[in-house]
Amino acid sequence: MRVVAGVDEVGRGSLIGPVFAAAVILDRKINRKLLKDSKSLSKAKREILSKYIKKNSVWAIGKASVKEIERLNILNASLLAMTRALKKLKKKPKFVLVDGNRSPKIKNLRFKAIIKGDEKIRSISAASIIAKVARDKMITTLGKKFKGFYWHKNYGYGTKQHLKAIKTLGVTSHHRKNFSPINKIKLVSRRNTTSCCLKKTLYKNESK
Repeated sequence: MRVVAGVDEVGRGSLIGPVFAAAVILDRKINRKLLKDSKSLSKAKREILSKYIKKNSVWAIGKASVKEIERLNILNASLLAMTRALKKLKKKPKFVLVDGNRSPKIKNLRFKAIIKGDEKIRSISAASIIAKVARDKMITTLGKKFKGFYWHKNYGYGTKQHLKAIKTLGVTSHHRKNFSPINKIKLVSRRNTTSCCLKKTLYKNESK
């Protein structure tokens, strides 16, 4: 029987932190009807399903750092995270289904990219759930050290609340500096260096 893995990434549109990817090979006994795109599920439901999937599948998570995102661009960093997830699988697939229109390249592995695959393919849905739960947990923990950005609510995405916080508190080392919203805010900040430095000093004291 051909071993198939589903792969999906999470955090591509976020302004902070690494991009996560998960690779999943589902067990035959798993209830596939429970598996849906992570974006359509509540946080509580995702966390329950993530544990269920992990117990009933072979899975792995890969990441690409902020520095890698800035150096490679977000698309190539996402493909790198997928590659890392696949290489960490304890069981090696023969065929890989990937959400989106691009897929990584690994020797001796066949790939098929599927647009909206997280809605159509159960193994990709499972990967999206595991990746999102893992990344959300990491960003929530990070948010405890950087109070005021509300990362436990926005998970680093460009909400009005987050963008306002960046203008007030400054850009952290976890922000993706080459993303256009961050670039614009940095340019605005440079026009008022004294105010910017004062705000950053206040923020450093708050985050300790």
